[in-house]
Amino acid sequence: MPADAAKGQSLLSEEEVRNVAKLARLDLRADEIVRMAGELSAIVGYVQKLGELDTTDVPPTAHVRLARAPLRDDAPRPCLSHDDALAEAPRVAHDGFAVPAFVDD
Repeated sequence: MPADAAKGQSLLSEEEVRNVAKLARLDLRADEIVRMAGELSAIVGYVQKLGELDTTDVPPTAHVRLARAPLRDDAPRPCLSHDDALAEAPRVAHDGFAVPAFVDD
């Protein structure tokens, strides 16, 4: 555990947690803000601790090399006809799937 978090000192303030919660559109109670400040401070502390590691001799192999990934040919293939695609639809309108409106005018 990071030294600051172990001493009970938060790396993130309650105000910073409120700001992040607002950006994420979360409505947190006061007790949740206090708890999140502690938990997020511990996470930030662990990330800071990882930054202290000497990785000079570690090869950069922790990612996928997409240049070597096998790719399929990008060629047209047969698919469902328009009528077959709409055959099982509960409702059809304007030659497509009918969906309920979700925005009131």
